[in-house]
Amino acid sequence: MNILSKFSIRPEFKTINCLHPVHILAFGFGSGLAPKAPGTFGTLAAIPLFLILSLFSTPVYFAVTLFFMLIGPWICGYAARSLNVHDHPGIVWDEIVGLLIALFLFPPTWLNIVLGFALFRLFDILKPWPISWFDKNMHGGFGIMIDDVIAGFMAWFSLYLINHYLINLNLIALT
Repeated sequence: MNILSKFSIRPEFKTINCLHPVHILAFGFGSGLAPKAPGTFGTLAAIPLFLILSLFSTPVYFAVTLFFMLIGPWICGYAARSLNVHDHPGIVWDEIVGLLIALFLFPPTWLNIVLGFALFRLFDILKPWPISWFDKNMHGGFGIMIDDVIAGFMAWFSLYLINHYLINLNLIALT
């Protein structure tokens, strides 16, 4: 085994316990192990979960998303501590929760999913204020989660404005 591989920032299946339930969740069922853009792959992994949750009532969707958000700091913190890294890019539970927030209350149409995905990734990557402040000043599992939760809310609000003002007023052609 190459000594440099022990210090690699990107975990592989052999360096994380893929059978540990917390690691399975933290790494988005393996999506966070993508060699490039693990956050994007983690967000993609949230789409099937969104589609399943959208089959249930609003209170169920809300309760599940809230539960995921509340356990997120523990999941992300546990995975980060076990890897001895502050906020590893492969930890994507926060992206999953962020997309669920971004798509909350929206019908599961392809347009909502694409726009919600794009808006969430935009806010998560660019980190405008206040996301940037939380990203720099909060640490541990809570710090890993909070910037994506805020990005999810900002994406939700943007998607609401797009749906209400552009799509409902037929300013975007849907043909």
